[in-house]
Amino acid sequence: MTERGFRVGYKSLRECVHDLDRAGRLVRLTEEVDPDLEIAEIQRRVVRSGGPAVLFERVRGCAFPMLGNLFGTLERAEYIFRDTLPTVRQLMRAAADPNSLLKNPLAHWKLPFHAWRTLPKRVTQGPILARQCSVGELPQLRSWPGDGGAFVTLPLVYTEHAEQPGLMKSNLGMYRVQISGGQYAPNQEVGLHYQIHRGIGVHHTAALRRGVPFRVNILVGGSPAMTVAAVMPLPERMSELTFAGLLAGHRIPMVVADQPLPIYAEADFCISGVVDPDRKLPEGPFGDHLGYYSLAHDFPVLRVERVWHREGAIWPFTVVGRPPQEDTTFGALIHELTGPVIPQVLPGVSAVHAVDEAGVHPLLLAIGSERYTPYQQLERPQELLTQANAILGQGQMSLAKYLLIVNQADDPTLNVHDVSGFLQHVLRRVDWQRDLHFQTCTTIDTLDYSGEQLNAGSKLVIAAVGPARRKLGVEFRGELPEGFREPRVCLPGVLAVSGPKVAASDTDPGLHSFVSSFSAADPINQFPWIVLVDDSEFTARTLANFVWVCFTRSDPARDIDGIEAFTNHKHWGCRGSIVIDARIKPHHASVLEEDPQISRRVDALAARGGPLSKWL
Repeated sequence: MTERGFRVGYKSLRECVHDLDRAGRLVRLTEEVDPDLEIAEIQRRVVRSGGPAVLFERVRGCAFPMLGNLFGTLERAEYIFRDTLPTVRQLMRAAADPNSLLKNPLAHWKLPFHAWRTLPKRVTQGPILARQCSVGELPQLRSWPGDGGAFVTLPLVYTEHAEQPGLMKSNLGMYRVQISGGQYAPNQEVGLHYQIHRGIGVHHTAALRRGVPFRVNILVGGSPAMTVAAVMPLPERMSELTFAGLLAGHRIPMVVADQPLPIYAEADFCISGVVDPDRKLPEGPFGDHLGYYSLAHDFPVLRVERVWHREGAIWPFTVVGRPPQEDTTFGALIHELTGPVIPQVLPGVSAVHAVDEAGVHPLLLAIGSERYTPYQQLERPQELLTQANAILGQGQMSLAKYLLIVNQADDPTLNVHDVSGFLQHVLRRVDWQRDLHFQTCTTIDTLDYSGEQLNAGSKLVIAAVGPARRKLGVEFRGELPEGFREPRVCLPGVLAVSGPKVAASDTDPGLHSFVSSFSAADPINQFPWIVLVDDSEFTARTLANFVWVCFTRSDPARDIDGIEAFTNHKHWGCRGSIVIDARIKPHHASVLEEDPQISRRVDALAARGGPLSKWL
């Protein structure tokens, strides 16, 4: 693959598959497997073991092969984009420090030529238009036993703004698509699940405002660069096609002739249709990336007009669930590319980390700086609070539920990705009487059921500055109130306690009875962070378990109390430890669990040997 003597990225998914195959980074599975639960369990096991990409060549009930685990490791993702990542990194560094272009122009002389690749290419035909099929002929992937039907899990959803149409103002997003089950008319309707703060919502609103059809093309496959572009947190007015062209190493070809909405020419599949303006249907349930089922809720319905596919089409897919899964790699790659520009977008902030093990949105860690008053002795967070508000005003970071932010000068060596070290840094310095800042009656992630209703909950900013004020406890020997048991230390300063099962009533007294049993002078306060859970041994077993349980099963305003709590001028604080109730509540979604029968089938597949046995 060359372009004027230079290597370039893949034009199609098949090119990528062949290259990975030649390099020994892909395994072909020739044994017939079922897209209903079985393929998903194989995928999860291969991801956990760090295995290769897998081409499922014989999919039961379907003529199309399926490709899993394409982005299963960061090393493989970097291999896939090895021709273009250096250029992307160079552009990101230039964006972070524009003066570098003037300081060393010779080092950046190629950038204008690379910029040409960001312009989408208008074409009159393409491989995608070779054949047509029905929705029912597509792979019917169901990932978890409670899923409400089959879903497209790596969709590239293309839309345009009714008032400002065109490729350069288009939106390409990854929004869940349900293609069977529920109340959808088979082969005629699919469910389009998109959440708040997504670009497609702006386009949908504009179409409704103008009273014109809202057309959607659901693309699957094509260059892997399109998949990454669809999940990149780009500025709202920047088309994802521009970033895709840069990462792919070529202009993205879009078929515009004789099409009501442009179609990506190199896609493997395209479901074309119009969103019904007067109809919504329950979409879901679906096992999602927080590790629970997102429940059935009314979402837009797409009336399917055509389903296109290219010759030799391959159906790429992923499986989500409790992290880490394959989508963890997306987060790592996005951080690698966007990390250098964070100080440019958020002045004073040097690093932000969405903790994958906590489900990404429930927990953000940030390193900021108190820069403006060097002549004063710093006694409380000041600019950190301004920076926290700026973070919560940035795109999908606005969905964060817990944001912990610290001052870089307090420990210049602190690594935002060292979750344990970061939490201990906070707990040594935080003042619970002052440093808890709640936002109530606000929006949280659509997939987070810790709040009272869909998209509704609260946020908590914890800002900590200054020298250490306490030593953190590492062993608990005290007494617990009746009904509470099995205290376990999760990490220094963090104690998990098993509590009674939460009753169906919203007025469960467990949290209040626990905090009212202690005073700020009691030894338990050597653990400034106490979490009430259903199973303390499980919670404390690993750091990943702790952050998953604590931050996905609690709504700050509803589930936080404290020892000797008080309210002063509408500010809430406590003189002793904070206590977070992370027990499962009746309104929470169910935890994802695999089907034992399917597990036994995959066990048998591994026992027979074959190309995947070492990863199963």
